[in-house]
Amino acid sequence: MVKMFGAAIVLLAATMAGLVKAGQYASRPNQIRRLILALKRLETEIMYGFTPLPEAMQRIADQSSEPIKILFEEAARRMNPPLNWTAQQSLHQAIETGWKHTAMKASEKEVMHQLGFTLGTSDRANQLGHIATAVRQLESEEQTAREEQARYEKMCRSLGLLGGAFIVILLY
Repeated sequence: MVKMFGAAIVLLAATMAGLVKAGQYASRPNQIRRLILALKRLETEIMYGFTPLPEAMQRIADQSSEPIKILFEEAARRMNPPLNWTAQQSLHQAIETGWKHTAMKASEKEVMHQLGFTLGTSDRANQLGHIATAVRQLESEEQTAREEQARYEKMCRSLGLLGGAFIVILLY
């Protein structure tokens, strides 16, 4: 009886691990897409709204869902008083603290870091060009993430279950 209970726990744990990993593969393209949409909204705020960067970032955060919201909210908070950090410092720190809540990888993080180097340091037209470049790079990453999802999501689910079954067989 105890062996059966232990086997069920091992099988359940391995299956859940596989499902969690598969969920990460499923979440990554969606989060990249939401980040792209947030950057496009930022582009619109800068181009048509003439909105100051901290206010634009806060608006984007208000319109976004987790975990993208955290990135923009933290950046806006750090740009506003009493901290008054630069856009670069704010965005880099927001990325460092909030990235762990995302399913995105280092390549997307690097795109955002590169955007942070130019955001708020040049005229509006130049910033719009850098945002457009970041959007194009993220769209490429999204395509890669969708391909990885198609390739690995089902495999992770299956491997979780099969790995658990293998461990149970080895224990008996």
